[in-house]
Amino acid sequence: MGFSVPAFLLLFLLPLLDDLVLSSAEGTDIISFYENYNVTWGFDHVLSLNQGREIQLSMDSSSGAGFASKLSYASGFFHLKMKLPDRDSAGVVTAFYLTSNGNKHDELDFEFLGNREGKPYTLQTNVFVNGQGNREQRILLWFDPTADFHTYKILWNQHQIVFFVDDTPIRVFKNMERDIGVEYPSQPMQIEASLWNGDSWATDGGQTKTNWSNAPFKAHFQGFEIGACSVDHDQINSGADFEHCYSTGYWWNTEKYWELNHKEQREYENVRNMYMNYDYCSDRTRYPTDHLPLECLHH
Repeated sequence: MGFSVPAFLLLFLLPLLDDLVLSSAEGTDIISFYENYNVTWGFDHVLSLNQGREIQLSMDSSSGAGFASKLSYASGFFHLKMKLPDRDSAGVVTAFYLTSNGNKHDELDFEFLGNREGKPYTLQTNVFVNGQGNREQRILLWFDPTADFHTYKILWNQHQIVFFVDDTPIRVFKNMERDIGVEYPSQPMQIEASLWNGDSWATDGGQTKTNWSNAPFKAHFQGFEIGACSVDHDQINSGADFEHCYSTGYWWNTEKYWELNHKEQREYENVRNMYMNYDYCSDRTRYPTDHLPLECLHH
């Protein structure tokens, strides 16, 4: 005997199912770090907590630390939950990013730039394609990222790249390669995270240096599930294509994720209006009006 759901009930359930899909992408923090990630440097500055469900990176004057995913991916909805170093964190950089290998690499960056105690963190994002970056945008966060965990996400499919803070989109990089010839990230990338000393540039353009009396600085990470299309290293080394990773059989490639919905668009515009304090497209010293990067003409 079959079971059917009344139409009115489906209308009620479908939005909940969408939320369930997104929640499953972020996971329930039950997967151990070691299932999907390896420590890559600063081994003695890494602490595993709660049976590997939380990782602490620390930095002092001798070293920082970092980790990376075991596999590379060619599309997906990537995330980490992070709690940033507190107190006086000037010069300290906490990073979560996707990156391919080699000089002509693709890369999608979250970089959290520490500050003097009582001053806000700056969140810098960047997009590299074939080794070319210089696409920095910076916002001031509307909450204290050191007080609790927040989820930072990157949606990457063949239509757009979207950076999210929790569920709020803060940056969109559209695929305009066919339309106007702007190159778009296409190489398989690993997920990486790190805590390192960036006092040569990170705070006030490098004028404010790290106060080592506050070391060790500590960043915490959770949420080690990965919702993405994996590519093994043999495929990458053989030069195989990754068309299967663009299939709409993966939920993040379905039409719903080809552009922001109306609610997300409003939130995105609000972030740009209220919290953005640097956009490379508006930097006339670097890019005079007659030399704007192509994508800036279609912002």
